[in-house]
Amino acid sequence: MEKLQAFTGKVVALPINDIDTDQIIPARYLKVTDKAGLGEACFSDWRYNADGSPKPEFVLNKPEYAGSQVLVGGHNFGCGSSREHAPWALMGAGFKAVISTYFADIFQNNSLKNGLLPIVVDDETHKQLISLAEEDPNIEIHVDLASQQITLPDGRKVTFPVDAFSKYCLLQGVDQMGFLLNLDPDIVKYETEYTQRVNTLEPVEL
Repeated sequence: MEKLQAFTGKVVALPINDIDTDQIIPARYLKVTDKAGLGEACFSDWRYNADGSPKPEFVLNKPEYAGSQVLVGGHNFGCGSSREHAPWALMGAGFKAVISTYFADIFQNNSLKNGLLPIVVDDETHKQLISLAEEDPNIEIHVDLASQQITLPDGRKVTFPVDAFSKYCLLQGVDQMGFLLNLDPDIVKYETEYTQRVNTLEPVEL
């Protein structure tokens, strides 16, 4: 997992409430066990016609929004079934952060574990971002996880919450397994220095 460093990125708005994970990445794509190609399947049912041709009216197909790194979704983004493929698909589509007024818990946790930053903002900021993105496809915002702030085009800074452990892992570029593996020297030191042992195979006299 790459370190999530501060970045400035284009914004695209998809202001639909209750976008579920089956819309983000339909179930037929869940047979794969890696991330290859999932970016092209992101929002597949909304993005493509039955014959596979792109729908020109869908916002992610509009050339002016190409290269966007920040997606502004509606309220309750990522609801529905649990699947890590959802953040995989969004990241494969080029997104580093998703902004909403509320995220479904499982989607939020899966995103944080896989390197996608879910940013919760207040209603006013949310509406402003949607309006700005729809008026000007070239607007950018600055996202800084270290300070837990986004900076809007007018210079206004908005603070967002993130738990300390997830923040550490994202900034260091490690998942939960990587975090534990990094503790191996401390574990070895403890095992070496702490000689008293309890044999769990021996019966205990009461």
